[in-house]
Amino acid sequence: MDHFADRLRAAPQSRLQRSGAAEALALARELALRAQRIEDPSCVPREMPDAGMFAAADQITVAVHDLALVLSDEGQVEEAVRLVEEAQKRAGV
Repeated sequence: MDHFADRLRAAPQSRLQRSGAAEALALARELALRAQRIEDPSCVPREMPDAGMFAAADQITVAVHDLALVLSDEGQVEEAVRLVEEAQKRAGV
């Protein structure tokens, strides 16, 4: 995740506009949703807001750290890593 976030921070604005920021926001929202569901399955999940393309790297960093705090088994960790890797490929960074 840190590699993906660093690549987003270094990406030109044109790349962020094409796909990078949208993929990062989608990933951050998915990771945040998973963390909320694990932490409190009975709560209504809140959607991470779109803070703009230049905040996308920070949003995935926050979301993945929140998720890491509540993961309880290796399978969940592997799934989160897979999600990050796939999003990075789609983002093209």
